[in-house]
Amino acid sequence: MKNSQKSKRTIRHRRVRSTIKGTKDRPRLSVYRSSKYIFVQLVDDNAQKTIIGLSDKAIKISKKMTKSDRALALGKLLAEKAILKKFKKVVFDRGGYRYQGRVQKVAEGARSGGLEF
Repeated sequence: MKNSQKSKRTIRHRRVRSTIKGTKDRPRLSVYRSSKYIFVQLVDDNAQKTIIGLSDKAIKISKKMTKSDRALALGKLLAEKAILKKFKKVVFDRGGYRYQGRVQKVAEGARSGGLEF
């Protein structure tokens, strides 16, 4: 049976998620990357609830913005909203993706916005 890219990512994601858990005090920052957009959530795994959910559709996009620029702005926006809800520390869940490109930019934006990983 041939593994597709998506199934390989889900296998990596399950492996990563077996060690990462979000709590009420320190939620999990989950990243999902599609070909066009990027989505981030703060999740409390104990209560199985999403605290904050955003996508780069929520950002005012100029024509010159690249996907990486939108990801950086999304990370900063998420950090602002998380700090308003009194969350300072989070656990980063890269969702089975490599820590490069847009996933890395989301993390950098969240860190520059004030979140601690």
